[in-house]
Amino acid sequence: MLDSKNGLWIAHCADGPLSIVGKMANRHGLVAGATGTGKTVTLQVMAETFCQAGVPCFMADMKGDLSGISRPGQLSGFIQKRLPEFGIEDPQFQRCPVRFYDVFGEQGHPMRSTVSEMGPQLLTRLLGLNDTQEGVLNIAFRIADERGLLLIDIKDLRSLLNYVSEHAAQYTATYGNISPASVGAIQRAILTLENEGAGLFFGEPAFDIQDLLATENGKGVMSVLAADKLMLKPKLYSTFLLWLLSELYVTLPEVGDMDLPKLVFFFDEAHMLFEDTSKALVDKIEQVVRLIRSKGVGVYFVTQSPTDIPDTILGQLGNRVQHALRAYTPRDQKAVKVAAETFRANPSFSTEEAIMNLETGEALVSFLDEKGAPGMVQRAKILFPLSQIGAITPEVRATLIKDSLIYGKYDTPVDRESAFEVLMAEREAALQAEAEEKAAQQEIKEKAAKEKTSKKSGTSLWGKVSKAVTTAIVGAVATSVGTAVSNKVSGKKSKGSTSVKDSAGQVVKKATTAATRTITREISRSILGNLIK
Repeated sequence: MLDSKNGLWIAHCADGPLSIVGKMANRHGLVAGATGTGKTVTLQVMAETFCQAGVPCFMADMKGDLSGISRPGQLSGFIQKRLPEFGIEDPQFQRCPVRFYDVFGEQGHPMRSTVSEMGPQLLTRLLGLNDTQEGVLNIAFRIADERGLLLIDIKDLRSLLNYVSEHAAQYTATYGNISPASVGAIQRAILTLENEGAGLFFGEPAFDIQDLLATENGKGVMSVLAADKLMLKPKLYSTFLLWLLSELYVTLPEVGDMDLPKLVFFFDEAHMLFEDTSKALVDKIEQVVRLIRSKGVGVYFVTQSPTDIPDTILGQLGNRVQHALRAYTPRDQKAVKVAAETFRANPSFSTEEAIMNLETGEALVSFLDEKGAPGMVQRAKILFPLSQIGAITPEVRATLIKDSLIYGKYDTPVDRESAFEVLMAEREAALQAEAEEKAAQQEIKEKAAKEKTSKKSGTSLWGKVSKAVTTAIVGAVATSVGTAVSNKVSGKKSKGSTSVKDSAGQVVKKATTAATRTITREISRSILGNLIK
């Protein structure tokens, strides 16, 4: 709730309003407390206060309750009771401009990233890979960069890994060992991710981070992510939000200190972010949180206990709201003590005892002053929201989605040419070239065999013809000569007979005729034989 005198009014204590100083809102914050102590309402109050100041916010809606921020609130008995305590006479109930998003595209506009934008480090966390598998994934991304391959969706990543595995020998000398076992493990992890529906997150149109910075009619737009289904997959949820933070850090320009932040990012169920997270990634998160405030972005972690947040990050959270914690076990008691020690002590009460005795809607509050110093902790009551408390109906949500200024921008997926299509085309071209080469070699073999057969057949025919001609000539000559000699010896001369000289001519003639017949007969036999074969 805006207060012209005090700034971003969030809570009220015995000494008066407690407000976040606008210039210090990008110094980040923490909202902590056990389940059912009022964290969600506190988040809603803070978000709508930023909204009225013209600051857009992003928040994940775990149970659907935050969707009520899109509708005006109503006066209730609980609120009416609080009005005198806060010094409010006529509350101006109002809605916030809202855009609903959903990674699965069911309860809001789809939010997608490309595989390239996610990067190997976040994908390693998402897929649960070990160091060796992460190394292979980094090699794959490097090869994709060198080859200019676009990695947009899951099938692009799968095709790239197949390519890297098939050409491992080509790249091992340059980048190190690429084992089939590691590639196989990554492929199985991708399959598991797809089976969980996470494949819908990767694709185009990719989400434009600038849409989180929108304002309407002077109010900051509330970007509400439906997370009731997403939170069932903790790694996907936390990795997705971390990706958004990283994109904001990379995309936005340096702006220095501003009177108000450009965006406030609420990271609900923040403990999911740090569970099973490598030290390298925690270091990256710490770096992003430390430097993103210079981009005009305030990050507010919402979790059950301050102990859920690593100390290196907890120390950067200047604006704090601590709801009640329960101390049933030694571990719980330790958490209470740690939470108490994170505040600047107030001599009028014990912080540690107060944390265990806070009522629902009450909290210990400490905000940074104008110089950036933490204020003394105060026991206070959180203001009531001016928007609706609780979820809206599916019908109202559907209407708000269709009326959104970005309706249609992300709702239809686009599948353009990327690594999958390029590598598939290369594979098909290689297979076709291989098939053509085999066909050409087979044709050469068949031609050679045919020529060999023809040559052998020609030689055989000529041998038969030569032998037949020789036999015919010899036979004809022998017959004619024998007849002529016989006639000569007997001294007979038949009618029409000739001399020996004449007989020689006839011999040659008969021999030629016999040879011609023989050649014709042998060639005919050969041709007919080949045809029959």
